[in-house]
Amino acid sequence: MKILITGTAGFIGHHLATRLLERGDTVVGIDNLNDYYDVQLKYARLWQNGINGTNLDYGKPVKSENYSNYTFIKLDLLDKEQLENCFKTHQFDAVCNLAAQAGVRYSLTNPETYIDSNIKGFLNILECCRHFKISHLVYASSSSVYGLNKKMPFNEHDIADHPVSLYAASKKANEMMAHTYSHLFNLKTTGLRFFTVYGPWGRPDMALFIFTKSILEGKPIEVFNNGNMKRDFTYVDDIVDGITHVIDKPAESNPGWDALKPDPATSTAPFRIFNIGRGAPVSLLDFVKEIEKKVQIKAIKILRPMQEGDVAETCADVSNLDKMLNYKPTTSIHTGVSNFIRWYKSFYGVKNIKKEVLVPGEKVV
Repeated sequence: MKILITGTAGFIGHHLATRLLERGDTVVGIDNLNDYYDVQLKYARLWQNGINGTNLDYGKPVKSENYSNYTFIKLDLLDKEQLENCFKTHQFDAVCNLAAQAGVRYSLTNPETYIDSNIKGFLNILECCRHFKISHLVYASSSSVYGLNKKMPFNEHDIADHPVSLYAASKKANEMMAHTYSHLFNLKTTGLRFFTVYGPWGRPDMALFIFTKSILEGKPIEVFNNGNMKRDFTYVDDIVDGITHVIDKPAESNPGWDALKPDPATSTAPFRIFNIGRGAPVSLLDFVKEIEKKVQIKAIKILRPMQEGDVAETCADVSNLDKMLNYKPTTSIHTGVSNFIRWYKSFYGVKNIKKEVLVPGEKVV
């Protein structure tokens, strides 16, 4: 297939592009390369797939030096004219929209950015998919849409109408916008609610990256809700496996959908929502212990109260994705954290630090 990936210089977009390229798909990647976090990390991800960052003029396609089937374009989703030109030129079979303003805490101080990127930008994607007859739109939603829900594990068929951050609200809005286009224009759409993705090439604003960097540098880490947090940490390779399965099987209408008992995850339109996680939450303190074991350094922990916009626990019910598309996450926290730390040390040239090394069998407090 010929597939457009938005946000292809991002964490998940980079890994997805690599997977699709290696299986033989033709990929066009776009990204605006904004400075929400270290732009050099984004350039490095692109370079891994053969895109030379010294030759990126806005709107100009650049061919990969590693993959003959990969083209990258520096482009902003808010630039509707250039986006339409991209769709017209390349005639995509499918689109995977991973471009978004990420981060729950950042949304507390920069709300306008989320409306621009996650609402207006997504509207432009929907319009292009509609007018250029895209066969399937897959897009990133988030586990944060569950908000105040306490029923565990989170299930797509439960109502999720009480978000607690603007980031979460923007992702819920994406789902509703997608349903409207599925209903009005028969556009096949699948939303994926990601659960705490981690792994090599991850974002610097995410817990594993922050904790690893601070522990290696001997700096304290902040642990919120006094450590009483659980997250359904999901390794990026498992996420990418799920996305590729979804891309290959476009959404269909649910003939049994009942308007008197409406199912939020399906519709009479070709629309669906899936959780995509590991389905095995880990406490934040246990997660920190796993990092400590791998780097052989004790963390200096500062316990903080719960932050606004955050939730205490997430856990994905992935039975629907398993049943429909045989999705089975396989990467343990032990393996995933090891892989990340190995990448981090290699990428940043970190030497093994001897300070406060743990002795075998010592209990981590």
